[in-house]
Order: sequence, then structure tokens, then C-alpha cells
Amino acid sequence: MISLQHVTKAYEHRGQRLVAFQVDQLSIPPGDYLAVVGPSGSGKTTFLSMLGGMLSPSEGSVWFEGQSLYELRPAERTSIRRRRIGFVFQTFNLVPYLTALENVRMPLYLTGHKPAEQCVRALELLARVGLADRVDHKPSELSTGQQQRVALARTLANDPAVILADEPTGNLDPESREMVLAFLDEAHREGRTIVTVTHDMAGAGRAARLLRLRDGMVESVSANQLRVAC
Repeated sequence: MISLQHVTKAYEHRGQRLVAFQVDQLSIPPGDYLAVVGPSGSGKTTFLSMLGGMLSPSEGSVWFEGQSLYELRPAERTSIRRRRIGFVFQTFNLVPYLTALENVRMPLYLTGHKPAEQCVRALELLARVGLADRVDHKPSELSTGQQQRVALARTLANDPAVILADEPTGNLDPESREMVLAFLDEAHREGRTIVTVTHDMAGAGRAARLLRLRDGMVESVSANQLRVAC
């Protein structure tokens, strides 16, 4: 599904070359559930951004479903993101002046679905996350946990094959945190590939594999044994 080959992402800072991420070979097969952990500044978000077609590597190639992402035109990468990849952000990234229904409809609008199809799908997904009675509420009228539910519903709008989650449980109360983790578990059971970046070690224990990063380097990729400890 996704593979990185001889990938380096580096920046120039005051005449020095700083390596933000580097790996020789890394594969994420279809249906995998990978948790990426490591201290702040270890390259986790850089890694996720390259997987999602949002940040080109300085060297090497990122392959997604048989295509070299950064050899494609920007419009082609955008199309892949819209149709094949769902994103979960710590900050939700909801459009503040749109209702919950309109926020969930947005990805469907961008991929050319008819208005009636947009409404049916968005209502179905909001009901799935327990917000059937909040469809006309704007983000400012929702609690933090409810905003995250809207964001999760939007993630599934175009039925993505891959979900990339950047600190999805950060700053959430325990109930909302569990809801997000259950959402990722269910998405994985449905056959989606999940890659989540997290500081939440107990949450990382829900994944099938664990990738450890430090100073931009992959320390290890292993079967996840955190369930035993957590």
C-alpha cells in the first residue's frame, strides 16, 4: 500500500543541514495499524506529512498504491488525498462558519458528489458518531469532544482506504479519548490502513505495530507488545 525508499527530509538552518527524518526502507501493507511514537521533534509529523502527500522528501521516493507520490503533479496528489486518504488532526480543522453537516459534506463536494448524495452520506456519518441531533450546530456551538466527532465523521466521508491521524487524542477528556480510539479500532476492523502519530502510549497499544523515532531516525519497527503492559 505505502512504502518509503531511501527517504530523507532535511532542512538548511543557519548554514547547517538538519535531518528531520530518514529511513532506508519502510513498508506499510494494506490493512496495517501502525502507531508512531517518539519524543517531540523526533520527526513524527514530518513522516506523516510525507505519507499524506503534503511534504516532499529531500531525497528518495514515497509510493502509494503503486504510484510515486512526488513524481505526480500537485493536482494528482490532491486527488489522491481527497479520494483515498482520511486525515484526523489534533486541532480538528473544522470550518468555523459551517455547520456540522456542511463540514462533513465538504470532502464530498470537493470530489464531485451530487448534493443529495452529500446530504445522505453526511447525515449517516453524523448519526454514526452520535451527533444526529447536532447537524445544524457550528463548531463554536459544540463541545471539544463533539467537534472531534464531527472531524471523525468528515474523515470517513469519501470512504478512504488510509487514515492518517496526528495526535488524535491530544487535549481530549477521557471519554472523548476513548471514543477516538474506538473509532480507529473500528476503521481498522473495516479493513482500512491506519497510521497514527501519538504521545499516548496506552493509545499506541491499540495498534498492531509500533514505529519508534528519535532525532528523525527509525529506531525500530516491531509487533506491538504494549497491550501486555497497558
